[in-house]
Amino acid sequence: MPDGTVVLDPTGRLPGRGAYVCADPGCAALAVKRGAVERALGVSLPPDVRAALEGSILSTDQGGIRGQE
Repeated sequence: MPDGTVVLDPTGRLPGRGAYVCADPGCAALAVKRGAVERALGVSLPPDVRAALEGSILSTDQGGIRGQE
């Protein structure tokens, strides 16, 4: 989000810098483990977003997460 917050965006339409994460649970968890999501966004993931990605609480819709602009 432009204000510096990081949120899950299942629609992929929120403003701000985004990073697409595949809907496969193993893929999302691996991206978080390797730090790829944080590198792509340029910020640290908040604990709730990290837990959601590691626990694969993503819908199967196209989408991603949004971070600092």
